[in-house]
Amino acid sequence: MFNYTFQWRQAFRTLPQMLEGALVTMEIAILSMVIGVVVAVLLAVARNSSSRWLRAPATAWVEVARNTPALFQIYMAHFGLGSFGIHLSPFAALLAGITFNNAGYLCETFRGALRAIPATQARAGRSLGMGAAQAFRMIMLPQMFRIAFLPTMNQTVWAILMTSLGVTVGMNTDLTGVTQDLNSRTFRTFELFALAAVLYYLIAKAVGLGARLVAWRLFRY
Repeated sequence: MFNYTFQWRQAFRTLPQMLEGALVTMEIAILSMVIGVVVAVLLAVARNSSSRWLRAPATAWVEVARNTPALFQIYMAHFGLGSFGIHLSPFAALLAGITFNNAGYLCETFRGALRAIPATQARAGRSLGMGAAQAFRMIMLPQMFRIAFLPTMNQTVWAILMTSLGVTVGMNTDLTGVTQDLNSRTFRTFELFALAAVLYYLIAKAVGLGARLVAWRLFRY
């Protein structure tokens, strides 16, 4: 028989602590995206390179990132590197794992965006006296980011949700970690995790809405 007594008031009293955890969640997600975008651009360039010495490691990164669980990647950053004497804190391991995953997915997004840009545009830049690097930076990159903007925002949402995996390596300051810690002290499992789920939902929807507003403002033409 269903005899569970909900105690939402007790759960709502923990909201300030959960909001602090949500800020840590956003910090990890944003850092992983910033670093991941930089790495992904380099990987995309390497994947499009004619040099096999550049293509091979970039392809290996993408294949591992896209075809193994994100949890495995976080475990390898925390436990795997520890076998070689490299000990990362839960925060650093979670950041490294999510960044690795982000870079792999974003690399293919950026590579597809680069291929969607007519090669004649780069040649036009070269004809105006630009070097190859300058033409790439001033002509190709802005268009690549424009094409890949919304998929990149989708990856941002995925990065936010992936932070919940940090609890498996001892991360206790993000939203999921704080929620689990509160649950171990109050045993209000349903209420606390329902509240955390709502916070994750609101954060993800806010990012999606913000992305649509930015896209509408910047890409109306």
